[in-house]
Order: sequence, then C-alpha cells, then structure tokens
Amino acid sequence: MAGCEMIEKTRIQTIGSSSLVRPAGKKFLCVLMLVAGFLLPLTVHEVFAASSQIYDQTQRKWVAYTPDLARQFYRRHNQTPETFRRQVVPFRTAEKPGTIIIDSVRHFLYFVLPDKQAIRYGIGVGREGFGWTGIVKVGRKQEWPRWIPPKEMIERDPKLAKYADGMPGGPENPLGARALYLFEGKRDTLYRIHGTIEPWSIGLNISSGCIRMLNDDVTDLFERVEIGAKVIVLFQGASLLKGV
Repeated sequence: MAGCEMIEKTRIQTIGSSSLVRPAGKKFLCVLMLVAGFLLPLTVHEVFAASSQIYDQTQRKWVAYTPDLARQFYRRHNQTPETFRRQVVPFRTAEKPGTIIIDSVRHFLYFVLPDKQAIRYGIGVGREGFGWTGIVKVGRKQEWPRWIPPKEMIERDPKLAKYADGMPGGPENPLGARALYLFEGKRDTLYRIHGTIEPWSIGLNISSGCIRMLNDDVTDLFERVEIGAKVIVLFQGASLLKGV
C-alpha cells in the first residue's frame, strides 16, 4: 500500500483560494503494476474518472476542476494553476532521455532528461470515449500546422464542413503554434501533440482525441524533441508513482 500513502501525502500546492493535488476519486485502493519501465499505482476510481480535483479552501472541500472553474482561474490570473505550468521535476524511468511520456489521468506530459529528471508540462486530453494509449513515435513536426477536421468530427459539428480541405495555420487554428504528428511505424495515427487557442483548458478533458499544450510549452517541446522520438501514452487508470 506504499503507493497509496504516497498519493495521499502529496504536498499541497496553493493556487489562490484552492490547491490542486489529486485526480478525481475519494478511495485510494491501489494495485501496483509495472508498465513501460514504471511502477504504477492503479486506483479503482481512476479507472472511471480522469478529471482533476482541487481543494477549495473557502468551501473546505474537494471540488472538480471543471471548465467553468478553469476559465475563472485563467481570467483572474492570466495563467494556468501552478501545478500545470512547465517545470523540471525528479523523474526515474528506464526510458532514455528524449522520450515523451503522457499521463492523461493527471494531465501531464513528461520530456525525459538525463540524471533522473524530466520537464513536466500541463496538458489537455481527449474527452471520455476519445482516449487512446500505446507506444508511438514522433513522425514529423510542423510550425503553425494546417488543421483538417476528421470526418467524424464534421459529422458531430456540421459548422466545420467549410474546413474539410483544411484550415491554414495561424492564431485562430485549433492546433496552435506547433504540432507533433504521431506515427506507428510509417503510418500516421492521426493523433497529435499540439498547441491550443484555449489556454484555460490545460488540466481538463476537453480536446477531441489529441493532446493539447500551451503554445509556449508546445514550442519549447518542439525545439527539444527529435523526429523518431518514442512517445508513451499511459492507459487510463495508470499513474506515475512519484519517487519510484
């Protein structure tokens, strides 16, 4: 049960009147699993819930980090909560430097560095039902990428039909300033790591099928990552155990 203890004792980081420390779910019944070189705790509630919660000091209770709350925070502070800001963190893994590891439960992307460290970025992830996992690679990179909405997305939102042949890159493009195109072998998976025109959405489950980052963050990652770099997307319910 050591993994549970580490999660429950995670240091609280104050962000205004609230503190962000854990994924949704009140019970921490853990099973330790070895996945992609990590020892991972799997909690019962994380299997079914991948949204974050914050502790509201005013109400003195855990509340869901919802889109409305995220918008309010961003309007008030003009930035995301501290937890989702780019930072170097201790990180032990068997993966070599240059690898990208995505923890969609806690809304983090890690870029592995030497000396047991990584750069941690906050991300927005696919809505429930659009999730994806596995091991892929960076097949190509693009500055100010062109966006072509998938046929299924156009069916859900007919207003996107005018972009069926593509939307030119630029400040209004949903892919933001940069995009990393993820491949399985020589096949484009159609999944992307990209920027966003909605910076308040970092830390939420909101981007259809892809991984979104702040434009400054995806630009930073774009400059660091090499074509062919391994990208590990952890399965829903898997979370990194700090300090392992």
